[in-house]
Amino acid sequence: MRLVQPPGRLRGNPLFGRAMAVWLRLRLNEVGPLVALLALSTLGYGFFALAREVGEGSTAALDRKILLALRNPADLADPIGPPWLEETMRDITGLGSVFTVLFITCAVAGYLALSGRRRIAAFVVAAVGGGELLSTVLKVFYHRPRPDLVPHGMEVFTASFPSGHATMSAIAYLTLATLAARVERRRRVKALLLFLGVSMTLLVGASRVYLGVHWPSDVLAGWCVGAAWASLCWFLALQLQRRGEVEAPDPPPPA
Repeated sequence: MRLVQPPGRLRGNPLFGRAMAVWLRLRLNEVGPLVALLALSTLGYGFFALAREVGEGSTAALDRKILLALRNPADLADPIGPPWLEETMRDITGLGSVFTVLFITCAVAGYLALSGRRRIAAFVVAAVGGGELLSTVLKVFYHRPRPDLVPHGMEVFTASFPSGHATMSAIAYLTLATLAARVERRRRVKALLLFLGVSMTLLVGASRVYLGVHWPSDVLAGWCVGAAWASLCWFLALQLQRRGEVEAPDPPPPA
């Protein structure tokens, strides 16, 4: 789907002409690349704005309120809900661990490679691996302490901001879902893949707050930076597909 072209009277302006050349080279006259770039800009700005608020302490009161709301007031070591819910949250949070994300990424990349899409398989590995590096660098840079308001529901070993589980689940599951949806020809299956990617991302992030190992602002920041990285990967994939450097999707079925 292509967007409406600009009025013809502007085309004589040299600056406008150069801007239009870049616009068309990046395929920003099409909905997909434009939406990906807008998402990257918006989510990236959201992350840095949230990081500034966290640094100034503006999120502290709300962070504490949410974390305490998820605990039994008589025993802060006891999350609200039945015992099975806490165990389920531990299972869910494991879906955002480094091992799980890398295992799923390698499994998907292996499938793509064996099905003849070796270049897009390499792109998937690079996208998720680059996201893991980004998450690690951000944690070291901000070095926010873990919550000490409530006992942790599991062991933690790294800094708190942004949430690595939220970041990596957004990067991996959103990237894999969008790329798989790009290859899939049936619209219902596309919608299901995207729904699963978003759901997994949200559930993993929510589990980190429920277990008391992250402030809510850590998770929100992780979602922002992870989704921004996934948007960047989506934008790059569209550019590379146009140049033939990665495999293009299958054509849609006839109506």
